[in-house]
Parts: sequence; C-alpha cells; structure tokens
Amino acid sequence: MKKSAALPIALICLGSVWFLKSTALLPNTSTLLSLLLAAAGCLLLIIDGFNKSTLVSSPLLIYAGAAIYLRDNLGLQFSHLLSLGMVVMGLLMLLARSDRIPERSRGWRALQDNQDQP
Repeated sequence: MKKSAALPIALICLGSVWFLKSTALLPNTSTLLSLLLAAAGCLLLIIDGFNKSTLVSSPLLIYAGAAIYLRDNLGLQFSHLLSLGMVVMGLLMLLARSDRIPERSRGWRALQDNQDQP
C-alpha cells in the first residue's frame, strides 16, 4: 500500500513559497491576495457561466481584489472603498433582476446527478 503524498507536496509548496519570499520574487501579501481574488472572480464567471448569481458575485470578487490593491498601494481609505463597493453591489443586484439575465443553471450538480445514475 502506498503512503500519502501529502507531506512531500506540502514540503515542496512551503519550500517554494519560502524560497520566493526570501529572494524577493514573491509579491507582498496584499498584492497576492488581490490577484487571487480577481482571478477567482474571473474563474467563477468562466466555470459557472453568465447568470444572475455570477453577475453579482464575480464582479464583486474582482472589486474586492482591486479595493485591497488600492488600499495597500495608493492608501485610499476603507470607508471610500466600502461605500463605493456598496453602490456597485446595489447596481449589480438591480441589474440581476432583469428578465434578460438567465437564472442560475444546475451546472455541475446536473452533471454530477447524471453520472450517479446507472
């Protein structure tokens, strides 16, 4: 019986991050977090498709990444960023009420249900 590969993979990942951080090749934490949030918003839109749910959540993830970046690099105040975020969220929620925007499809759940059936 083979042993789990979790420990070697964790050591490789931690060693790589430590190496990149010690050689200053890894961006600072807030920049990395903002990039990951923006990437998650784009990936969610690609995976789940355009629907009422992703119309709100994807742009908000991208906005959160941009807000973190702007706060860290330009020194904008959180109150400005949060108030603008509330306006953006409200506009997106109103836009998602349109009948032209498709409802959330079953997507992955439908695919999984079809695979479970014999």
